[in-house]
Amino acid sequence: LQLVQSGGGSVQIGGSLKLTCRASGVTLEHLVVAWFRQVPGNERKDLLGVTSTGGDGYLADSVKDRFTLSKNHAENTVLLEMDSLKPEDTGVYYCASRVGTDNFYYENEYNVWGQGSQVTVSS
Repeated sequence: LQLVQSGGGSVQIGGSLKLTCRASGVTLEHLVVAWFRQVPGNERKDLLGVTSTGGDGYLADSVKDRFTLSKNHAENTVLLEMDSLKPEDTGVYYCASRVGTDNFYYENEYNVWGQGSQVTVSS
């Protein structure tokens, strides 16, 4: 299993960005895929959302009204669409995955990570 991210970049307050996580080696129906965000100066990665075959889709309270998580099985990708972006959304975004069917919510439960994508929101 490998993950490759694309997307991200810089945007003004209120703008939108998309992040794509492409999995190879294992198909999505066998994977749990999550998005985490690491803000500057913080070693911890905060969970933003999780999607799996067996669990309900999950988005953190801080983003659930602004971010959307979706899967494209044909392309074996998971998309994080981010709207109404705020300066506090600035950080490095990582997709993470593991084989499984239920949601996992903690960073140390994932064993495969994407390379990270910078998102910068400025005025």
